[in-house]
Amino acid sequence: MNKDYYAVIMAGGIGSRFWPVSTSDFPKQFHDMLGTGQTLLQKTFGRLNKIIPSKNILVLTNERYLQLTLKQLPQIAEEQVILEPAMRNTAPCILLSALKIKKQNPNALMLVAPSDHWIEDETAFLEDVQICFDACQRKDYLMTLGIKPTFPNTGYGYIEAEKKESSVIKKVKQFREKPDYETAKQFLAAGNFMWNAGIFLWSVKSISDAFEENNPVMHALFSEGIPAYNTSEEKEFIAENYGKAENVSIDYAIMEKADNVYVKKASFDWNDLGTWGALHDKMDKDSQENAVVRAVPHLKEAHRNMVYTASKKLVVVDGIDDYIIVDKEDVLLIYPKEKEQDIKSLLADVKENFGKKYT
Repeated sequence: MNKDYYAVIMAGGIGSRFWPVSTSDFPKQFHDMLGTGQTLLQKTFGRLNKIIPSKNILVLTNERYLQLTLKQLPQIAEEQVILEPAMRNTAPCILLSALKIKKQNPNALMLVAPSDHWIEDETAFLEDVQICFDACQRKDYLMTLGIKPTFPNTGYGYIEAEKKESSVIKKVKQFREKPDYETAKQFLAAGNFMWNAGIFLWSVKSISDAFEENNPVMHALFSEGIPAYNTSEEKEFIAENYGKAENVSIDYAIMEKADNVYVKKASFDWNDLGTWGALHDKMDKDSQENAVVRAVPHLKEAHRNMVYTASKKLVVVDGIDDYIIVDKEDVLLIYPKEKEQDIKSLLADVKENFGKKYT
């Protein structure tokens, strides 16, 4: 394994659209959502660990998830977990990680990936990562992996690549926000648009320079901590300064502004597992298009349902189509799949009416 390869796994989100399984105390990345015997975080770590040494993989998460992270990833030490004392989106934590890694190894190449995505073909994923790392080692590139769109999805941001380039790695023309349906159809027809999966690769020097040029205030804030990084003083510096950082995504802070951004079209299949419907799409299904995790199903006149139980429980369903059916210790959810985007607001209603006990 290459000692200059590093990874940062983003594992701080709450995954509220996967309620009631995903809660603020125990978010979806720490669950075995697909019933494979491994949590999403463990799957992500294992995939990266095939090319990146264990000691070079950092996990970014919220302070409250430290013990969960260490329990699920016994391969890492506590100092490899970077704890966010405040929610500030992706730019501050990525810059902090880059400066920590750069202090340890100025020649480092760094991959940033979400903890809760599903990638089936891990060999193809690793081949793409290698191509990107090689490019970032040779040139001052900020790279991302773009997913070939399979339908006009309005839930993802898009990456528009330069059309004239015939190479495997293409210059990014611009990042586009989540489109409406008609615009998404135009993106697909154009042929040079990809879904933004939030997987980034660069050298620590390139990303540090990009922050200095495009977001000098944030760069100055976190550069003050360089003497403290990777020492016993780091925690105090982060506690005092992290909350001062602008609440902004890496896309908006850097990728949309820098002129050295390149994309490689992913050669692997990908699912961001953002909703129960996305999980349903990913799962193997029965002849009636029902997807089941852990339950012992007895389904009659039931079609296209997503059935999920916390334990091996007999679930009898008759005459229900297109529903999300989730049985957890203290919550039973029976909810129309077409309204899955409303689960976030449903969660707020539950919290208001019943307190934090169920959320």
